[in-house]
Amino acid sequence: MLTDHPDAKAFILHWGEMGTQWGVSRSVAQVHALLYLSDRPIDAEAIVESLGLARSNVSTALKELQGYGIVRRVHVEGDRRDHFVAETDLWEMLMRIVQERKKREIDPTIALLGDLAERLKGDTTAPAQIRERVVRMHEFIGTLGTWYEQVRVLPKPTLVTLMKLGGKVARFIPGGKAKD
Repeated sequence: MLTDHPDAKAFILHWGEMGTQWGVSRSVAQVHALLYLSDRPIDAEAIVESLGLARSNVSTALKELQGYGIVRRVHVEGDRRDHFVAETDLWEMLMRIVQERKKREIDPTIALLGDLAERLKGDTTAPAQIRERVVRMHEFIGTLGTWYEQVRVLPKPTLVTLMKLGGKVARFIPGGKAKD
């Protein structure tokens, strides 16, 4: 069993703890970690046994992970049960998670801020700082969303290079030197 190895167990436990920091339940993150480490598809009952989780928690976790597109259901020849595998390409996993989080969290925020900004334009009773700050927040988050949409279509090697450049990318922008 995968969880018998102490380093695998440490990874799964830590991933579960990190999941709670990222707004994901511990059991969802642990199921993901187990599937990510596995070299073969795992059925739900084996996940329950490996992690000591309730069957309902595993079922819910698998649905959520499939919703993010980082776990998929597969069939194993000669076995009628559903088995599951995790995406192991880290860039693909990251892009799928970010895309889903944007859809769930950022897009509704942009829409709400846009509605508020539009209403506030004509509201002379609203204090000026409320109007100004809501409009600024809408522009900022909208710019962030637009940047993401432009970056997500870049080829993976370009993304890797961009990430490795880090702050050095500023040298390509006029006046973009880092402040001392």
